[in-house]
Amino acid sequence: MPYVIDHPLAAHALTHLRDKTTAPATFRTLCYQVGLLLALEATRDLPTQPKSIETPLEKIDSPVLGQGLVVVPILRAGLGMLQPYTDLFPSVSVGYVGLERDHETAVAHSYYCKLPPLDGRRVLCVDPMLATGGSASQALRVLRENGAQDLRLVTIVSAPEGVAAIEKDHPDVPVITAAVDRELNNQSYIVPGLGDFGDRLYGT
Repeated sequence: MPYVIDHPLAAHALTHLRDKTTAPATFRTLCYQVGLLLALEATRDLPTQPKSIETPLEKIDSPVLGQGLVVVPILRAGLGMLQPYTDLFPSVSVGYVGLERDHETAVAHSYYCKLPPLDGRRVLCVDPMLATGGSASQALRVLRENGAQDLRLVTIVSAPEGVAAIEKDHPDVPVITAAVDRELNNQSYIVPGLGDFGDRLYGT
């Protein structure tokens, strides 16, 4: 089952993301706010290791991050979720997987892939909409083929059908999301959803 974040700011921001009158500039700000809360949740269990430091008063052992982090947005909409990770984790590595969904068949095809080393790192695949699950499942498969073992999928809005597809294809990959909506319509769009995320993010 997916982990759905429970925070009043996430609920507030998601309401305005859903609102069809929200302008792209505001949409991007709201995306950042929800993405920040999701980033914190997706990294809650990152391991730490002790580091010896000196405070102004004494020497202590204090925790620092003990595992490398890679974030991989699925292009193009996933780019809207990237900035919270680069703000929070200065040493984060960023990869990209380009997938585009055919609006007639709802099947995604790959047009770009550029990844840093993944082995031994926490790898977060980010895509705002988990609809059929086809694109996310394909991206996760690419990440596994390139050495990823500690994988998470982070989304803003998910459909039950997409969650089920990830549980079937990648049962060991946790899904962290801000909402699980009712269903997909016959065009494979999430309802109530918020429309085409990339179009609303970039005003296209």
